[in-house]
Amino acid sequence: MNTDIKAINEKVQQESLFVQEIYQEIGKVIVGQRYLIARLMIGMLCKGHILIEGVPGLAKTLAVKTLSDTIQTKFQRLQFTPDLLPADLVGTMIYNPRESNFFVKKGPVFANLILADEINRSPAKVQSALLEAMQEQQVTIGEETFKLPDPFLVLATQNPIEQEGTYPLPEAQVDRFMLKLNVTYPSKTEEREILDRMTGAVLATASQVITPQQILKAAEVVKSIYVDDKIKEYIVDLVFATRSPEDYQVDLSDMIAYGASPRATIFLTMAAKAHAFLQGRGYVTPEDIKAIGRDVLRHRVIVTYEAEAEEKTSDDIIKIIFDEIEVP
Repeated sequence: MNTDIKAINEKVQQESLFVQEIYQEIGKVIVGQRYLIARLMIGMLCKGHILIEGVPGLAKTLAVKTLSDTIQTKFQRLQFTPDLLPADLVGTMIYNPRESNFFVKKGPVFANLILADEINRSPAKVQSALLEAMQEQQVTIGEETFKLPDPFLVLATQNPIEQEGTYPLPEAQVDRFMLKLNVTYPSKTEEREILDRMTGAVLATASQVITPQQILKAAEVVKSIYVDDKIKEYIVDLVFATRSPEDYQVDLSDMIAYGASPRATIFLTMAAKAHAFLQGRGYVTPEDIKAIGRDVLRHRVIVTYEAEAEEKTSDDIIKIIFDEIEVP
């Protein structure tokens, strides 16, 4: 087994060389936001879609656009608005009067990297059309079904402060996102650097450093990363503690309305493997689970009215669970 882990380690170190190149290229444009960029790469390696939440002006859109600039791939930015229709997203059938027949006009969803900007500003039908594409990696136009390109990744943003004219995503649909990220303000030092960089004469741009084929190859390596049985038990315990905290002597029974789904167990394992890959390791440690755990669980743990009254968020509850569950 040790020989196998050593072989996986060597393979990971070889295949993860592009990670630092991506960090360097994105760092030319984006100041800080290492957490956001690392999570975007985890989503890319796991083919897991990401929901990004944060107030306007935190470079959410710019970070996604800059990531796409480092990959030789097709990128589409979709600005979601209340008047958007499903056909504007997936495409439609167009009538050709000269030939007296219909032909398919594919929509912007036929790209490798989709930025769904302000996804909560579009009606439920549009959200459902996108989420179906995310789940099945295919869309149906008329009577034909079309496969979406590989890799296919949706990075959706939403603004938490303006709720007028928005259509909040239902919990069942939010659960389809692998990660939910909370983007916060930069530090004072970072903000000063942002000022200098963004008000200068020349704005930096990122260069392409990786192909989609390299990403797919790296994704296969991520799948082979070793996860010990004790780590697997730890992951299952964490997820079960969100459903039945009393079984783990964690006093949260009045705080949790609904715990995390089995999808959380799968995504937590996959994301931990990708996190280990970014560190150049061929095996998962408890630190990988802790590093990525909140991003996987925060939108899957639904708090009660009592918790809201005490101003407890799902993040607070997840922190308590991570503190209480024994680390292997």
